Amino acid sequence: MSTQGTEGEDDKPVRWRAAMERALYGPGGFYVRPGGPGPAGHFRTSVHASALYAGAVARLLCRVDAQLGHPQRLDFVDVGAGRGELAAGVLAALPAETAARVQAYAVEKARRPDGLDPRIRWVAQPPTGAVGLLFANEWLDNVPLDVAQDGRYVLVAADGTESRGGVLDPADRDWVERWWPGGGRVEVGRTRDEAWRAAVARLSAGVAVAVDYAHTLAGGRPVYGTLTGFREGREVAPVPDGSCDVTAHVALDSCAGGRAVLLTQREALGALGVSGARPPLSLASADPAAYVRGLASAGEAAELTARGGLGDFLWLAEGVAGLPAWPL
Repeated sequence: MSTQGTEGEDDKPVRWRAAMERALYGPGGFYVRPGGPGPAGHFRTSVHASALYAGAVARLLCRVDAQLGHPQRLDFVDVGAGRGELAAGVLAALPAETAARVQAYAVEKARRPDGLDPRIRWVAQPPTGAVGLLFANEWLDNVPLDVAQDGRYVLVAADGTESRGGVLDPADRDWVERWWPGGGRVEVGRTRDEAWRAAVARLSAGVAVAVDYAHTLAGGRPVYGTLTGFREGREVAPVPDGSCDVTAHVALDSCAGGRAVLLTQREALGALGVSGARPPLSLASADPAAYVRGLASAGEAAELTARGGLGDFLWLAEGVAGLPAWPL
């Protein structure tokens, strides 16, 4: 389903940021049109891969809770919540006495899905003054951004055809010089930085975590960029007509504040108790059912932490109001 007309104003080439905004979040956009399957219908995230992921996030929330001194109300803010799968999974994984104090928020532009746990508040923006854990799983990669080539904006038409635009605005030029020097094709991450800083600012005390396919300046920026599309489980050309997801990896180091750490997902989940170790063979005879469950769990953990796959996701963690960025 396209969000753009076959002729007229919508056919004019625009900067990628405007094209992504319209294609993903405009009227009838990929993420907001009623009746759509949500992200799970088009690509596999860690949330959808295994309940172990929500369990690990629940353990992180419990550690933040302890750092906060077990406040009367503990907030869990799921930014870019999709259809609320992570928020529901975290509530289910928490100890009952902790879950009773938790107010969960699903932050999403799409409509609230039917059948979602009534304890989850469905909101368009993170709540102001939250105390607890703000968690953004694969959100920043869908924050619209501009693309530049040799100091000029890249324009794109509804059919994906690109053309050369004007010179970069001063703020974008400064971002490129600091965070993606060297010329060539650049995905200008300034809008992601601003979106993340605005989300973290809504947290009064606690920890904020962003998880995404990402790259860093120290590790090397991708020479040709990462802009791509996804539809029904397959990678496709990034055509900004509303028919597919349009996404780009995140320059996550540029988003980081002063009290931040970067970890791979393999490191983060390992610290939160997710292990791909197989159960002991002796369990096969002592408790065959438990052994089978253990094998399944190990397989799911291995997928979540695999090098070259989900394990290469980067986690950006920031402490707010004096809390450590990684409260382990």
